[in-house]
Amino acid sequence: MTPTDEGAAMLKIAVPNKGSLADASADVLREAGYRQRRDAHDLVMSDHANGVEFFYLRPRDIAVYVGEGTLDIGLTGRDLVLDARAPVSERATLGFGGSDFYFAAPAGRFTAVEELEGVRVATSYAGIVEDFCKARAINAHITRLDGAVESAVRLGVADAIADVVSTGNTLRQAGLETFGDPLMSSEAVLVTRDSAADPAGFDVFMRRIEGVLVARGYVMMDYDIESEHVEAACRLTPGIESPTVSPLHRAGWVAVRSMVPREDAQRVMDRLYDLGARGILVTDIHACRL
Repeated sequence: MTPTDEGAAMLKIAVPNKGSLADASADVLREAGYRQRRDAHDLVMSDHANGVEFFYLRPRDIAVYVGEGTLDIGLTGRDLVLDARAPVSERATLGFGGSDFYFAAPAGRFTAVEELEGVRVATSYAGIVEDFCKARAINAHITRLDGAVESAVRLGVADAIADVVSTGNTLRQAGLETFGDPLMSSEAVLVTRDSAADPAGFDVFMRRIEGVLVARGYVMMDYDIESEHVEAACRLTPGIESPTVSPLHRAGWVAVRSMVPREDAQRVMDRLYDLGARGILVTDIHACRL
């Protein structure tokens, strides 16, 4: 990206200020070529060379600032976006911060969400729970708590809770178990304001982020194979558009280069080797544009 002219508008981006979501967001942005703060106490960081300005905010507040039009782009969790009920649109998923949102109660107390009629439910995500219950005509009594909702049942504040569940260890320690299907599945997302035109520089920012996400999901695979087997080999490694096939000095052999999904790389290598491929190499992709 060309350096920003002095006085030109900067793309204003909201990112989480702490926690695992903040760390993962910062990693993506660094891989995309953007400067990030060195001091965790800094609330604003300007990257003039790339025409962006980062604002470090509570993850729960990010959708509100973007929805109001104060900031152009926000990186936060889908659960926090829905709970804020802000007028924003999800533009991309970021491939980290995955979790599910469940109801939970003492073992055997409830088996289905319909049994929550008239029941006290404690949660830090009142917006999500209220919308879920309203859509299913369930009249539950919802109490908003600011964290540590697992103790609400033991302390007599609620009969059940609704919370984000990653491993379930915290629930089990509190003597609770989930019931019913998840209310929603969450992960880190990129949002912009509803019905607003994309600001200057947004397309470049998105290309960079998408390039990082693709690079994380793929590896580059190189191998040599006899020409008579190249069609079968390319079916195993079709790449994003098409593999690169080059003749080798060794008669009857070609070199093939292709992008392969990272999670499939070992399996593909095994099948290529069985097909007669040799010199199979796998390398990381640090960035790309497709």
